[in-house]
Amino acid sequence: MPEAPLALVLAARELRAGVKGFGIFLACIALGVAAIAAAGSTAQAFRAGLASQARNILGGDLSVTVEQQAFSPAERATFARVGRVSYAVVARAMAQAGNGERRLVELRGVDGAYPLAGKVELAGAKSLREVLAAPDARPGAVIGAAVEQTLLDRLGLKLGERFLVGNSTFEARAILIAEPDRLSRGFALGPKVLTNYAAVQGGGFLSPGLLFSETARIAIPGGEALALGRRKLEAALNRDPLGAGFRIRDRNDAAPGLRHLIDQLEYFLGVIGLACLVAGGLGIFGAVNTHMEASKGAIAVLKVFGAHASMVRDVHLIRIALMATVGTGIGLAVGAAVPPVLGSLVAHSLPIPALFAVYPWPLVKAGAFGLLAAAAFSLIPLARARSTPPSVLLRRDVSGPPTLGAEVVAAGIAAVSLCALAVAGAPSPAAAAVMIGGVAASFALLAGLGAAAAWAAGRARTGARGPLRIGLANLAGPRSAARTAAPAIGIGVALVSAVILIQSSLLAQIETIAPRTAPALIFTDIPAGAGARFDAAVAQAFGRRMTVADYLRAPFATGRILKVRGQVIDRRRIDPSRRWAYDSDISLSAIGPQPAGADIVAGRWWPAAYRGPPLAALSVDAAQGAAVRVGDTIGLAVLGREIEARVAALRKVDFAGFGANFPVVLDPAALAGADLSEVAIAKASRAEEGRVTRSLGRDFREVNVISVRDQLEAAADLFGRLALTVRAIAGVAALAGVLVLAGSITAGAKDRSRDAAILKVLGATSAQILAAYAIEFGAVGVIAGVAGVGLGYVAAWPVVVKVFHASWSVDWSGIAALAGGAAILAGAGGVVAALGALAQRPAPVLRSP
Repeated sequence: MPEAPLALVLAARELRAGVKGFGIFLACIALGVAAIAAAGSTAQAFRAGLASQARNILGGDLSVTVEQQAFSPAERATFARVGRVSYAVVARAMAQAGNGERRLVELRGVDGAYPLAGKVELAGAKSLREVLAAPDARPGAVIGAAVEQTLLDRLGLKLGERFLVGNSTFEARAILIAEPDRLSRGFALGPKVLTNYAAVQGGGFLSPGLLFSETARIAIPGGEALALGRRKLEAALNRDPLGAGFRIRDRNDAAPGLRHLIDQLEYFLGVIGLACLVAGGLGIFGAVNTHMEASKGAIAVLKVFGAHASMVRDVHLIRIALMATVGTGIGLAVGAAVPPVLGSLVAHSLPIPALFAVYPWPLVKAGAFGLLAAAAFSLIPLARARSTPPSVLLRRDVSGPPTLGAEVVAAGIAAVSLCALAVAGAPSPAAAAVMIGGVAASFALLAGLGAAAAWAAGRARTGARGPLRIGLANLAGPRSAARTAAPAIGIGVALVSAVILIQSSLLAQIETIAPRTAPALIFTDIPAGAGARFDAAVAQAFGRRMTVADYLRAPFATGRILKVRGQVIDRRRIDPSRRWAYDSDISLSAIGPQPAGADIVAGRWWPAAYRGPPLAALSVDAAQGAAVRVGDTIGLAVLGREIEARVAALRKVDFAGFGANFPVVLDPAALAGADLSEVAIAKASRAEEGRVTRSLGRDFREVNVISVRDQLEAAADLFGRLALTVRAIAGVAALAGVLVLAGSITAGAKDRSRDAAILKVLGATSAQILAAYAIEFGAVGVIAGVAGVGLGYVAAWPVVVKVFHASWSVDWSGIAALAGGAAILAGAGGVVAALGALAQRPAPVLRSP
């Protein structure tokens, strides 16, 4: 018969055994594929949800936002020519109840056309129009508003009751549940108050020098293209030589921050899935090796009767390929089921819209990962079987280094393709390459440690006695779990420990370090000229003398860096990570004497009484974006005019610390004559925070009090929930290591039964045999646990220190529990292996071939 059909016939006969011997093989492939498919499918569900609600999220087809100024009549006319327009303004101010309780709120005024897309969800009122009825023009008139429940709780109010914001009286007529364009606006510092545009405008919240923004949302007529409308806006608004700081977005860019977050989350979870496949690769390798060992008699007979080596390979390749397809199919089925199940459980509580369904492309990509991993790890054992002569097959197992052939080349191509697919599908190919290289290097290091441990055990057994000697001998033997299970368990431990270390450091930064080093309160909009009175009011509320160690006040303005060394900045040439200082307005101050903690790294601060040409102190991060050095000039648009200042100093600025944390500081003479409001920061206890917030409501009602403590607590809660989820997903990689351990136990079950039978005959007790196996596998767990924690430390440190710029903090209890758990789990596996071997009577075992 032709060789190919005969191979198919023989493979079909092999398949009568079903999945016998391939359980670990299937589980390892299915686990990794399911993790990758679930990550990709869930991310695609969020992307589809954002895309389907893009117009609602943005509040229209186009939006234009400007900070600290209102749109001019000419700009409004431009918007009207593009489409139907709705205007909204956002300001931050203090809300105060009759009982004296105060809270910073996000005050948002909208016009009668709002919303252009979507619907505002309210409780306690039939419609937004009913809530925002045009306010009475008379002084002291009550203004209707929809407020969030958190504001009512904080101020101790009920629906229908009134509160003050500035000098305006508002009535809580409805509870604000949701706004269609909330996601596009980003983070809010306080509860939201939705009211009439005219009320915000007439209440003095849009005065020059105050922090507010105005947004125009535009609905394009049905027949006009979105790109054309955007080009019209860009052409009309980019004529201002000082750069008005317009931010133009369309519905395709409705929530860029969320889209980036989803991309990064998919990438991170995908890397965990890929690590599962790599860790499970040893399980795949061991399962195929065990299968080939069990089939050595049949292979030898086929070769003796003249079967070509390629046919021997093809018979087993067909079965392995089919098993790989089945394992991949199981993983795809599980991964495809995750989004619908997740949707049925949490769809209504998610803050991000999602369309949970089965998405083909993430499944195709996950399937490709599974098949490539199966090829990369299963072809080398086949190469050993093909290249080994029948005489050897009849005498010993199919081990030893494979010879270079088609299988080895194909395995190498599959491995390279696996890495290329992971890099090509990542948001940052460079970062993906680094992470994949790190996983590969870690895997190689763990394999080397396993081999070294086996070698060391062989040397150490000489002086050992009893169960210890037996355990060390097993550890040094050819079927040592140190060579097979340790790398896979170590990879799982490394991933979980990296997540724990990153989580513990960031949570410590939020819960411990930041509250100790950052201000507890930030005061904004302190009236010009009222600084001394404000200082006295704060000190009286605190009941103690304030020092520069716990209280600082400085002038405040915003400006935009337009030029460097006389040349207009081309923002496209600036590193995106540093473009924040040039894309829009940034905060700045005017300070005379050098402040405490200035942290100057180059240049010098100006004298306290300096009155010469404008000088500036620039943050190092902002300077590096445009390669600014001491002595260079920068052009700043400040308060409607352009100032050219020479850079006198570069300084490190810790924006989360306690100090003069402004990206740009000018000498006071540079802004002489400007009527600047001021900001202040203070360290305070919870009780002092409450006292000063209530006290300022009497004499400084216009001053906004921002509680940093509240923001840190909210961030800690959110990060804690997110980190718990990521830690659970990272545990999937540890499960892959457990599967490899199970595969190692299964593969050596026959030999261990024979060893146990011989030991029994020679007089060993069951307790001694159990102890020997527990020592062997417990040592494997210790090696994998300690090495995995070390690798997790190496991976987590640069993420915490270099990426998040946080302080390094180690959760030693979690790390110790993880390393100890790996040792206990592996030791328990050894006990299970020993119990299986001891359960068989010696005589039948020793008589078997």
